Amino acid sequence: MSKEEEASAKRKRSTFGVVFLIIFLDMVGFSVIFPLFPEMLDHYLDREIDNGGGILTDFVSMINGMAFDPVDSGNNFLRFETVVFGGVLGSLYAILQFFFAPVWGRLSDKFGRRPILLLTVGGTCLGYGLWVFAGNFWVLVLSRILGGIASGNLSVATASIADVTSRESRSKGMALVGVAFGLGFILGPALGGWASTVEPLGSDAEGVFVLNKFSLAAVISLALGVLNWVWLASRFKETLPLDKRATVDAPKPAIFQIGRVSNVAVRKTCLSYLFYMISFSGMEFTLTFLAVERFDYTPSDIAKMFLLIGFTLILAQGFFVRRFVGPLGEKKLALIGIFIGIVAFAMISLIHGKPWFYLSLFLMSTGVAFISPTLTALTSLHSKETDQGFHLGVFRSSGSMARACGPLLAGLIYFKFGSSFAYLLGSVFLLIPAFFLLSVPQPDLSKR
Repeated sequence: MSKEEEASAKRKRSTFGVVFLIIFLDMVGFSVIFPLFPEMLDHYLDREIDNGGGILTDFVSMINGMAFDPVDSGNNFLRFETVVFGGVLGSLYAILQFFFAPVWGRLSDKFGRRPILLLTVGGTCLGYGLWVFAGNFWVLVLSRILGGIASGNLSVATASIADVTSRESRSKGMALVGVAFGLGFILGPALGGWASTVEPLGSDAEGVFVLNKFSLAAVISLALGVLNWVWLASRFKETLPLDKRATVDAPKPAIFQIGRVSNVAVRKTCLSYLFYMISFSGMEFTLTFLAVERFDYTPSDIAKMFLLIGFTLILAQGFFVRRFVGPLGEKKLALIGIFIGIVAFAMISLIHGKPWFYLSLFLMSTGVAFISPTLTALTSLHSKETDQGFHLGVFRSSGSMARACGPLLAGLIYFKFGSSFAYLLGSVFLLIPAFFLLSVPQPDLSKR
């Protein structure tokens, strides 16, 4: 191996390590809130309503006046307004990702990956800092807005992986991103669950900026965010050379850009990802309600359920994708993932036994583990070097838009027509992304 090849390999390993930790820590900090979300929303909603919450009170009154019956399963009662408002907050976060993912991606094409990552990780830390002292509901909302704007940086992180990988190893690099997601998805909820059992940092004192019983989880997220920023500042080397940077002006939001992607294959991978994630995110959002409805699950049972999902993501992306993407190709592996998803959602719709339920969860997680890295790689492989950040930003924003629509649509269908109908519809809906993906050509990896 020549000195140049050795330096390139060292640079690649260094980039992989830093990006892996960036995404892992970002995912841990983001998912810490998952176990707290229902209780935390109840806490803030009740407090704001007791204090004469204005538009918040009007919102709850409107929700309670809708023609939906709340789900009552045994001793577990689900407040419909909490579920819907949780969906609204989640949608707000995802909509901001949708708008800002291609913005950060295109800015990184122009100014480099490192400065944009430093800026966005810093913004994430600011959002967590507000959450620590969110004594008022609207401070919590502001912290989620800042987090949503900054979280569009995933397109930049994945673009840096594309910068240092060959076309032949692109999918394996994207699978590593998926492993970081899976690990973060395991540790984050576990830390959030632990934080909920520890004595709160503060009391429920009145005030806009005060410590409260959810502040410990916020402190954990903030500490991980600061560690992430320090690690990035000290270890991440710029991956996009000056001679390969784009010279375009600052971009418009993604909603004005998807139609301007000239590459037909990239447009179709984005549409395929959009429609797949509408179905998957909706089913993922209602999964906890289904577990309570059918099996009377407790929070600890739900935590085990997400542990299975996280471990499956790691196994499928860390082993199967990296091992079989070469001989099968990205397109075939993605289509296999969609087919597995169709089977998994249909099984969840029909079965009522716990062993079959866990098998269907395993299949569901395997399907998304196959699809996410392979569609990301297809988008990257069909893009020119100067368009990597932009195209991956549009791709990620498509997923973010799906996560904005999917939970709300699935929640309404679930509460109106029941879990069996919702999951069967989700299974049939996966035929749409399969239709778009069938006409996407498998890239010729011999072309540089």
